[in-house]
Amino acid sequence: MTNGADWQAQVGKSWAEMYSYTDRSFSGLTQRLLDRISGYAGEAVLDVGCGAGELALAVARGRSHARIVGLDLSADLIAAAQTRGGQHGNVEFTVGDGATWRRDFFSPDLLVSRHGVMFFDDPVAAFTHLRDIAVPGAQMVFSCFRAARDNPWMGGMANLLGLPPVADPHAPGPFAFADPQRVEGILGDAGWRNIDLEPVDFAYVAGMGEDPVADAQVMFSRIGPAAPLLRELPDDRRAAVLARMAEWLATNRSGNLVAFPAAAWIVTARNG
Repeated sequence: MTNGADWQAQVGKSWAEMYSYTDRSFSGLTQRLLDRISGYAGEAVLDVGCGAGELALAVARGRSHARIVGLDLSADLIAAAQTRGGQHGNVEFTVGDGATWRRDFFSPDLLVSRHGVMFFDDPVAAFTHLRDIAVPGAQMVFSCFRAARDNPWMGGMANLLGLPPVADPHAPGPFAFADPQRVEGILGDAGWRNIDLEPVDFAYVAGMGEDPVADAQVMFSRIGPAAPLLRELPDDRRAAVLARMAEWLATNRSGNLVAFPAAAWIVTARNG
């Protein structure tokens, strides 16, 4: 599954180039996440695994007097975020690993993330570090996928590519935090309290426009679980898989939209 080294290399580069697709696919979830974040105070906000910066920028727009730092392993994603956010004086984007990053005179009182915290090699150590750099009473709000079986776009990809079952469901990757008991255990062992997981269902928008099937195929060919495998296939096999992908995507088309049911957790926890 995807790990930190992948994000520093080709994965991060591809997602930086395709950030508009990512923001679109998560649009329904992002608003739910922002609604939850808005219920908490925060003048020093850390966005962990900020990607191309959509969540950090949205928080910055709503908190003009707050200082927001967006943190990501990928220099390519941070470059994209900096380009998007240059006009916002209260937000800064920087390359760094949430498991070890710290800055003098910056102790977050609110930590947020949209699907950016499932890739830690040692999640207990990482969340312990995040708690250590946060002020007492700091609030954390993040989203992560629920089980792959509740996200049929993933099952469709697995069938198309003939992927075997994941050997270690807890390995760093998009579904590493699917198990709510595991998440509660990780955060509890790291010293976080008042832990709550809210199930959220949303529409995962894969394609739009006059030819949403082709649009969705572009996305799945560039980012996500199919992309690295497609790049490795010889031309004839790649063409065959892409043809089957188009047929599968067409069954999920409604007018100018290709979308799938998707399932996530919004997780909240408090420092102490």
